[in-house]
Amino acid sequence: MIQQLKTVLLLGILTALLLLIGSFFGLNGLTVAFILAVVMNFGSYFFSHKIVLFMYRASEASESEKPRLHHIVASIAREMDLPKPKIYVIPADHLNAFATGPSPKKSVVAFTRGIIEKLPEKELRGVVAHELAHIKNRDVLIATIAATIAAVISYVAYIARWAAIFGSGGRNRDSSVIELLLLSLIAPLVAVIIQLAISRAREYHADATGALTIKDPLALAAALERLEKESKINPLGFGNAATSSLFIVRPFRGSGLLNLLSTHPPVAERARRLREMKI
Repeated sequence: MIQQLKTVLLLGILTALLLLIGSFFGLNGLTVAFILAVVMNFGSYFFSHKIVLFMYRASEASESEKPRLHHIVASIAREMDLPKPKIYVIPADHLNAFATGPSPKKSVVAFTRGIIEKLPEKELRGVVAHELAHIKNRDVLIATIAATIAAVISYVAYIARWAAIFGSGGRNRDSSVIELLLLSLIAPLVAVIIQLAISRAREYHADATGALTIKDPLALAAALERLEKESKINPLGFGNAATSSLFIVRPFRGSGLLNLLSTHPPVAERARRLREMKI
């Protein structure tokens, strides 16, 4: 519940920031920017999962090929009252997984070959529960909404910078050019930080939902720690860092960025929260 409220609050702050920066240009300019961002993110929401699966060379696995994995996914999907998602396998020894798709009925869960072969069954159930929790909680939709608002803010801020530089813009004449310029530079950064905070909140919420479903938070905590350790030793050898937020743990070696700019909460904190859960 706390993570749900946090998500709502952060989305509200994003919206308020959008309205603030949009006030410099009036309704018409904001409407045009909003329509453009919605169109771009609409396409992303409905088609990006196909692009991501292609990017990670994932192929659909039949029940005869991966019977154990299909059984685990099917049983947890029933517990969550979800349609069974399609299962894809990424040809990599790296240990990781992600869920994607525009709706529960069209959802996909992708697992690396390594996580299927190397993870103990209890821990694999924890990973599956976490990924299905993302589907149950509509996290793809929430991420798309946040991305849409952030995209509009960035677009309007771009216009604001040019308005400030050339001394034009739709605000009252006594407005400060410096104020407009500063807002146009700061607003996109704040929007990105809030967007990342929403991503971290959804990870915590998926951890909790998954752990409650399988009634074994310790298994998920152990899985997260194992996956993080293995990821540092054997990071994913292909793909794009821009898609890191999809995975249950970051698949690539860290670039030294602060946690503030990370799409994932620290695994140590996630594991601590899971171990303190009362089932």
